[in-house]
Amino acid sequence: MTPRGPIIALVGADGSGKTTTGSALLSWMRQDRPVEFCHLGKQTGNWGRAIARLPLMGSRMDRRIVQTTDKARTSGKTRFFPALIIFILSMRRVIRFRRMLKLNRQGLAILTDRYPQVVVPGPMDGPGLVFSEENSGVVQALACLERGLYAWMASYRPDLVIRLNVDLQTAIARKPDHRRASLERKIADVPQIDFGGAPILDLDATEPSATVISKAEAAIADVLQRHDSQKLEPSCSC
Repeated sequence: MTPRGPIIALVGADGSGKTTTGSALLSWMRQDRPVEFCHLGKQTGNWGRAIARLPLMGSRMDRRIVQTTDKARTSGKTRFFPALIIFILSMRRVIRFRRMLKLNRQGLAILTDRYPQVVVPGPMDGPGLVFSEENSGVVQALACLERGLYAWMASYRPDLVIRLNVDLQTAIARKPDHRRASLERKIADVPQIDFGGAPILDLDATEPSATVISKAEAAIADVLQRHDSQKLEPSCSC
């Protein structure tokens, strides 16, 4: 049986430098082993910004979507159609996660952008639906099923989580097209996520990119070395 490869999760709010850091780490890791990059997010933010750029009704439609999702997360009250959309988007993440697991079981090392978690509901890769007695039985069932799926994904703990922490002003400067309130919430949520006790490397994403990447490479090198050593250990046939 092929031993699974290590999973390195790169997490952080928009504007924390995940794309820059992830690209550098992927190139570096591929120098001595096969590595697959897996984006595990739903990418709904990209959709929202695309809708907002539509002529005439785009900005109004975007505001309506934001109001609906914010209401669902804060009050817990969600009508059937918005709940169904939220659940379908979560299933999109589940499909991506299953593909990642398949690659990982083939022995490939995995570098992920974003990683599902169940500790903090909301936009930082947590469940989108919350329980409320005001919701219908169908919506409650969707919320229960969604939370179960996130709990299942979160049960696969990464071998290392690289958590990029950034302040609001830096994030806004890097992502001027993003909503301020959304960035603020994500930045506040990032430190609260523990990923089931997985090892976490906290990095200050406001430091120079070369410094952030160097620190991340050192931590990943330790993980890869331990993983390679374990593969070389003889198994007991007693």
